[in-house]
Amino acid sequence: MSGPRPTGIDALLERVRAGYRRIAPQEAYDAAEAGAALLVDIRYAALRERDGVIPGALVIERNELEWRLDPQGSHRLPEATDHDVRVVVVCDEGYASTLAAESLHRLGLHRATDLVGGFQAWRAAGLPVAARSRSQ
Repeated sequence: MSGPRPTGIDALLERVRAGYRRIAPQEAYDAAEAGAALLVDIRYAALRERDGVIPGALVIERNELEWRLDPQGSHRLPEATDHDVRVVVVCDEGYASTLAAESLHRLGLHRATDLVGGFQAWRAAGLPVAARSRSQ
């Protein structure tokens, strides 16, 4: 049986990342502060509990991302106003966020990108991090 050759994850990430410009932590911070980008944290709860959160970022776990950010979807968040929203997806180290950003592109969110190095790079850059209380 023949079909497409398997692609390893490293090759897949490289191909996906060639399709858009990723964003560095300081640029993401500046864009969010200026109201020009929506930061979306897709890390699972245990990582947010352990490491904290980016103040002002929307928390949308990965399995709900497309449903919450599709401007045409019935389960969208109020922030999902149209396909021109600049979304910066944040995962822990900048790998899962690449595939998430690609998925958002497929929904027509053409300005979606992801944070190079993820939350860990954000924190290492000395950008704001807040403790995550259990009630959030």
